Amino acid sequence: MKIARRASRLAAAALLLPPAYASLAYVLLPLSWREYHRIARPAPTDGCTRTAEGIAGDPLNVAFTGARPELLAAMAAAGWHAADRITLASGWKDARSIVLDRPYPTAPVSTHFLFGRPQDLAFERLDGRSPRRRHHVRLWQTGDAAWIGAATYDRSVGVSRFTGEVMHHIDPDVDAERRALFEDLARAGRLARIHVETGPRPAGEGRNGGGDRYRTDGELWTGVVLAAARPGRPAALLTD
Repeated sequence: MKIARRASRLAAAALLLPPAYASLAYVLLPLSWREYHRIARPAPTDGCTRTAEGIAGDPLNVAFTGARPELLAAMAAAGWHAADRITLASGWKDARSIVLDRPYPTAPVSTHFLFGRPQDLAFERLDGRSPRRRHHVRLWQTGDAAWIGAATYDRSVGVSRFTGEVMHHIDPDVDAERRALFEDLARAGRLARIHVETGPRPAGEGRNGGGDRYRTDGELWTGVVLAAARPGRPAALLTD
């Protein structure tokens, strides 16, 4: 009888654990963070994106000058795919691709916010078969032909240190990811030049929306996008 009761309790715990975790990680903790940031009202111009909970996300380190069609064409030529929107179908496909190590080059990326709105565009380039490891960038349009965003490298899948949600963990060297993106565009002959200036995020270390540490030199690289590939463009980055 004791063994049966113990087995019954273990079975009940196993059944209750998943919904308890889901309620905590996807409802209670996110609501708590959103309420905290509603009351605390953090400065909106800290040079970082924000998660849906209002937590500081990734540092702004890239910008582009070019119309939307030109940017889409340039990223495609460089081997970067536009990310799918987050839906139940795309989320399920993403989860299966990671678990089974299957290709999904347009897997959705989590939603970040800037200027009070979600990213306008997101691009990625897989590093391996599945989206477990990938290069990616989120971009917000700031004018007719102006964009700013954050480029980071997803090195693994884990859980958020703030909410417990399943998410990607980034590599701390965000400057290396910025360079990787611009080198891909330069190799594709889609950059006229790159302007380097001090960005909105000061140089130093920080933590992103999942609690991952990162370091940055605080530079913002702005790429002038070419409408079409220019023959003979060097792969080396042209800065001014």
